[in-house]
Amino acid sequence: MTKDVVTLGHNETLRTADDLMRLGRIRHLPVVDGDGQLAGVVTQRDLFHSGLLRALGYGAHAQRKALDGLAIKEAMRSEVVTTTPDTPLAEAAKVMFERKIGCLVVLEGQKIAGILTESDFVRAAAGI
Repeated sequence: MTKDVVTLGHNETLRTADDLMRLGRIRHLPVVDGDGQLAGVVTQRDLFHSGLLRALGYGAHAQRKALDGLAIKEAMRSEVVTTTPDTPLAEAAKVMFERKIGCLVVLEGQKIAGILTESDFVRAAAGI
């Protein structure tokens, strides 16, 4: 599990999400509402439309402008699969595999305690 989780507010722009993902080399960002509660997840796949914009003939500038005009809440997935810190890894892996998802947000009560991603499993298998 990654404990230092980067989150975004649901009213921030998709450009902010795209910048954070590219610079931080991350693929999943939990989204919080105005009260700091988990509201959704935005993934690299959710931002895939930026590639679609490019394919439709938009240049880099137009693509960035389009991302500036969309709020994260318009692209995020609001049905988030979560887990707890004491969930066995095998059980978490099974949930991710069966649901074909790349992450589980880890909650302690209503507070985000971390995020469990496919990369965490690779790191554990490699003993890193």
